[in-house]
Amino acid sequence: MKLDRKTRLVLAFHHWVFIVLLLALLGLIAALTRQYHTSWDWTLNARNSLSPGSQALLAKLDGPVHITAYAAPDGDIARNIRAFLAPYQRVKKDLSLRFVDPNTEPQLARAAGIQMEGELVVEYGGRSEHLTTLNESSLTNLLMRLKRGTERLVMYLDGHGERKLDGSANFDLGEFGAQLGRRGFRISPLRLSLAQEVPANAALVVIAGPRVDLLPAEVEKLRAWLQRGGNLLWLIDPEPLHGLQPLTEDLGLVLPPGVVVDPAASSLNAPATLALGAQYAQHPVLGQFDLITVFPFARPMHAAERQGDWRVTPLIEVAPRGWVETGKLEGELRYDPDRDTRGPVTVALAMERTVNDRSQRVIVVGSGAFLANQFLGNGGNLDLGINMVNWLAGDENLISIQPRPTRDAETRLDRRLSVAIALGFLILLPVAFFTAGGIIWWRRRR
Repeated sequence: MKLDRKTRLVLAFHHWVFIVLLLALLGLIAALTRQYHTSWDWTLNARNSLSPGSQALLAKLDGPVHITAYAAPDGDIARNIRAFLAPYQRVKKDLSLRFVDPNTEPQLARAAGIQMEGELVVEYGGRSEHLTTLNESSLTNLLMRLKRGTERLVMYLDGHGERKLDGSANFDLGEFGAQLGRRGFRISPLRLSLAQEVPANAALVVIAGPRVDLLPAEVEKLRAWLQRGGNLLWLIDPEPLHGLQPLTEDLGLVLPPGVVVDPAASSLNAPATLALGAQYAQHPVLGQFDLITVFPFARPMHAAERQGDWRVTPLIEVAPRGWVETGKLEGELRYDPDRDTRGPVTVALAMERTVNDRSQRVIVVGSGAFLANQFLGNGGNLDLGINMVNWLAGDENLISIQPRPTRDAETRLDRRLSVAIALGFLILLPVAFFTAGGIIWWRRRR
């Protein structure tokens, strides 16, 4: 088509107008990106984003967080540190980061007690801690300790075959105790046969399944602790109470016989004696908690009609399609309408009252194994246990779903497949493109 002079001028005008508008659009986008920042994390398990627990904790930190990284500011270690802290800085704008090069400023590194390059010193609220492991769980737990301020003492009853908070057997609660330690709690055994009384500086006492009877004097010391307003976490197995019956009377606690049977666990190829918790009450212990929890060999419980001044909240119900089995746990378990009780079944209670103008808190759970080393990693057991201890210690502002270690996707290729992919992309595909281009060129010449 032959174009006259006027048409060419019009097309040229359109061309330049398009270029000007395109440049203006690019300039506008650039200006907006400097003012507004938005990102999306499409990685598996949201690897580049903070967990809801970390975000909730950062929202509760009043005031700035200062982090000093002892590393060369232009090295690979510094790049890793910046990338690690970037999600934290996106959520908490006043989280600052500065670098001190230990090679050029060794006196500052020595004064700070730095042991290795890349070590971080995190400061908040006039307190500081060192961090040498770069993962979300470590930094969030460190911030939780700084937020907590003073160390809380958690004592666990010992000397009667109880589950130990520093034990390593499947039966023990050692891993749970270690997790509490990382969050600023100090764990200590409590031997009432030796102690005059429960120490007044204990934030709470844990009773986890004694296997021999307590002496009457020991029980009286626990009762005195409760009467003075002490906090208690009581994990009760479906076994005899071994002398702790007076505590159930003081708390107004009723413990019917039997073990909870949950058919929902059977559908997951788990024993029916594992009760799955998915129905939670509205209570500060639970907050926005929505994870499934597992209660092995759980026993039912409820509050007595006369509760005195206790305010009781049934925390967790399990087995809505199950029942409380009062027969032997052998063979195929079947509901017996003449003997068993239909679900749902309450397996945890929270109790609160005011003593001497101070809030006293008690949590009773009908399963001592749900925090044991063997079952702590199931579902949200760890999160629930941490939330319970935080609430009992009066740190309900730290209750949240705990951060999870990130989970990477990994693809493993055997040698044959690796060679095939390399040949395909590096040799066969380029040769195919080159051949196709040559054929097109040759045909056009004809």
